[in-house]
This record gives sequence, structure tokens and C-alpha cells, in this order.
Amino acid sequence: MFAFLKGAMRRKKSDPSPTPQAASSLWCGLRDASIDGWFHERSGELLRGFVITAEDQVLDVGCGEGVATLFAANQGASVIFTDTEADKVELVKAKLTNSHARQWRGLVSNSTPLPLEDGCASKVICLEVLEHVDDPNQVMAELVRAGKPGAQYLISVPAAVGEYLQKGIAPDSYFAPPNHVRIFSPEDFSQLVTDAGLVIEHCQANGFFWVMNMIFYWASERAAGRDSQGPVRDHIAQQQNPLMNDWAGVWERLLDRPDGLAIKQQMDRLMPKSQVLIARKPWQDQP
Repeated sequence: MFAFLKGAMRRKKSDPSPTPQAASSLWCGLRDASIDGWFHERSGELLRGFVITAEDQVLDVGCGEGVATLFAANQGASVIFTDTEADKVELVKAKLTNSHARQWRGLVSNSTPLPLEDGCASKVICLEVLEHVDDPNQVMAELVRAGKPGAQYLISVPAAVGEYLQKGIAPDSYFAPPNHVRIFSPEDFSQLVTDAGLVIEHCQANGFFWVMNMIFYWASERAAGRDSQGPVRDHIAQQQNPLMNDWAGVWERLLDRPDGLAIKQQMDRLMPKSQVLIARKPWQDQP
């Protein structure tokens, strides 16, 4: 989802819902995400209930193209961002050159361990990362170590139902390194977070639009005789093929219906793309 959104977020100037232009999967996806509570700049909410202010020290682990990092920077926060790929870190650095960030630092790291001091962040973000790593418990331990007492966490992984549906059409490489090496059930995801010592404050699962977008993407790739290799996000980030845009047009028209929101919510429950948790590190006992 976040790879698709990078182009739309780069052009986004107002909050929260963009004015629909010619139907495109990027703009439709941004509208759909905004309905789900994402990217509300005026309230400072990266996701509804996860507010970033200029006083925050934000850690974005697995920053990718920097969607979350740039949102935090636009709120004036101090930002640390990491990724395993040096080119991604350099890309985000370039985007932050003239940002509103109080200060920023980019690091190349696989998070085991994070090259950061204990308790350095008041907000910790880890979006669509844990499905890629060999040892998610070890990464979670590092995320918790880096958070201050009382720090708030925003963590997401792909929803299991959407992943299993893609197994029927995605190439084998989508479920092999450096892509998705594991699928989390809702119970496994929650257990991972609570076993790390965090307290879950909110959970949601959305993104029927994005599952279908991916299925149409894979269908187009198969029809063209292509088999994606390497990081999938690098292949899909710029995709605006006619089939995906036709699907976006259908979804736009559904959202415009009087009952569109209710239908969207039913479809999101049936087949979500991502499962998201907001959690908090407990406050230490005061002496």
C-alpha cells in the first residue's frame, strides 16, 4: 500500500481527501486510506489516534520511500529513519532537505540491532516491515528498546486473508526474500506486539481496494509474460496500468454512492490488505 501511495503523497497539498482527477489507483488509494484515518495533516494524525507534533522524536523503521517520515517532518517533528537499503535512505534524505523537520537523521540498518540509544523516541513507526524479516521478535525487541517509557507505536503488517488470496496469482518471488517471508494471523500479530511488552490501544484492518489492486497488478504482469524479481515495491510503485486505473474508477464510483462508505466497510472486513495496531510502551514505575 505505502509503495503505491508515495507518488500521490508527494503531490498531496491539502488534508485529508484529494479532489479526484482522472481515475488512477494512486489517487483513489489515497482517498481510500484517508477514509480509513490515514494522513490527516491538519490534526497531525498519521493514523487516527496516532498524533505527531513538533515536540515528538519520531523513529520510522523500514522507511522505504519515506511516506511516514515525510508526514512527521511536515509536523515539525525530529525524525530518525532507517532502512536496509542505502538508496532508500538517500532518497528520503533528499526529500527532507527543505522540510519542516526540527532535525533528522537517516541510517542504513537491518534493525538487529538498531544503532540507537535506549529510549530515544516518543513515537515509533514500523509499517509493512515485519513480514520481511527473519526474526520479528528480535526486531520488536529493538523497537521497544528504542522507545521512551510511554512511547506510542504504530505497527502494520499485511492481513492474512489478502496474502493468501495473492498466493493464487502472485509469483513465487513475492513470498521469498526480500519480499514477504511470513504471514501473520491477527492473533499472531497481536501476540507478537504484546509479548514484546507493549499494550495495544487500537487495532484495525482495512484495504479491500488495495488487495484488488494487487490482484489486478499480478494479472497484468502474468498477461504480459513478466515475473517480478527483487523487491516488489520497486516494481509496483510507478505502476499505473489501464486495468488498475479501471478498477480505481469503479471504486471511486462506489465511494461516491450514498451507501458507499457502508459497502466499503463491509468489503474491508471481508478482505483487508493490512492489519494495523497502535500500542504503547508502559510508563516505568516512579521511584
